[in-house]
Amino acid sequence: MVWGGISTRLRTPLYHVVGNLTGVRYQNEILQPLVVPALQAIGPRAILQDDNAPPHRSAAVNTFIQQARVNRMMWPANSPDLNPIEHMWDELCRRVQQHHPPPANLGQLLQWLQQEWNGVPRAFICNLIHSMRQRCVEWLAHNGGHTRY
Repeated sequence: MVWGGISTRLRTPLYHVVGNLTGVRYQNEILQPLVVPALQAIGPRAILQDDNAPPHRSAAVNTFIQQARVNRMMWPANSPDLNPIEHMWDELCRRVQQHHPPPANLGQLLQWLQQEWNGVPRAFICNLIHSMRQRCVEWLAHNGGHTRY
């Protein structure tokens, strides 16, 4: 599994998550070294949009988020259609699958993932993020059900 963050201004490096991601690991390996510096670089109006995965909502993470003064978007349950990162993962998968032959090992796969992650045009990411308003409008119109996104 890999983790990554995007915004209209920057993207984090991909982080290879080895094993199960717990709340403590999410805090120590992702939030502290990657997310908080990225949010600080974006500025005081930056908002963290994560999902309701158990590591993201653990008590330790919630406490850390408050102590670090991170603005966090409230997130409805079971709403992957809204999250632009899901479409970034799809794009990353398409890009890596274009490599032939397939990766020879995990190290090569991780190298290709980072290379392709960095190669996704900023305009593509901005379009995903700027579509959030319409995603939310459509999600509400479908009473929280599946949307075209």
